[in-house]
Amino acid sequence: MAETLFSFAGQDMAIDLGTANTLVYVRSHGIVLNEPSVVAINSQNGKPLAVGMEAKRMIGRTPANITAIRPLRDGVIADFDITEKMLRYFIQKVHRRKWARPRIVVCVPSGITPVERRAVEEAAYHAGARRAYTIEEPMAAAIGSGLPIGEPSGSMVVDIGGGTTEVAVISLGGIVVSRSIRVGGDELDTAIIDWIKKEHNVLIGERTAEQLKMAVGSAWPYADEPSAEVRGRDLVTGLPKTILLSSPEIREAIEEPAQAIVDAVKYTLDKTPPELAADIVERGIVLTGGGALLVGLDHRLAHETGMPIVTAANPLQSVVLGSGKCLEEFEALHSVLASSARP
Repeated sequence: MAETLFSFAGQDMAIDLGTANTLVYVRSHGIVLNEPSVVAINSQNGKPLAVGMEAKRMIGRTPANITAIRPLRDGVIADFDITEKMLRYFIQKVHRRKWARPRIVVCVPSGITPVERRAVEEAAYHAGARRAYTIEEPMAAAIGSGLPIGEPSGSMVVDIGGGTTEVAVISLGGIVVSRSIRVGGDELDTAIIDWIKKEHNVLIGERTAEQLKMAVGSAWPYADEPSAEVRGRDLVTGLPKTILLSSPEIREAIEEPAQAIVDAVKYTLDKTPPELAADIVERGIVLTGGGALLVGLDHRLAHETGMPIVTAANPLQSVVLGSGKCLEEFEALHSVLASSARP
């Protein structure tokens, strides 16, 4: 692998800087890195000890002098310095040469402010980019899902990430209507933690909640629903306790954030011009992002909106594949990229 990585030096990169995972696409090579957006920091001297998968294993298991930090919250940078260190680590892991100065495209939520967008660009420049561009996540997801964004017809994409859900209607290479809400996979995990705490007096961690969501979570009833054993701390006795939870219980736990996602889709459809709405009825709504893997979400959206729902072929990779396509076809897709003037 090291020999292959050396050949990437100087190559342009696309980065899906996600709340949960960071994916890196290198021009002409495809996706070369997919790691959790987590950094383990030594709190005594502020130095990063581990980044990515190694750091994620430390969440909830660190001694007092080590803190596992997720520097992105709700799709935006919550800790600039840590984000810069994480980006630098990922760039150097791919390029291996300190003097590599690639052109970088970074994906951002459509609802972020100009200040937040600028913070993302600055983090890329500080991490060693020659030129930094940003692309809105729903646009990148639409390109990565193979939607005909340049045609005078409506395409609708729902990108459910770790921190945000992006809903957008795209036509003629631009976003016509969009809705960005700060509800995503993290919010579903938090809802599960809170529900178990309230209903069973048991406290579980973030990683356990995520595993539970993936194992038995659903947004719509289905046949042969599974159950799962969960271990946590009993809040009454303070001792470890194991409880059995069923799929309907987890569905009840995540009802509020799941409904928020459905409402965002309905709101966007309500604001869509009628000509484009007719195209969407014909083509369907494309679901992408990690949240698209939640069992039954497509059935629930189809039931609530009356629209056909299509899940993207690679929902976890759609955004980075779309931004990577912008690198491969830079001249053709340059119009969908944004960049602040910087020498």
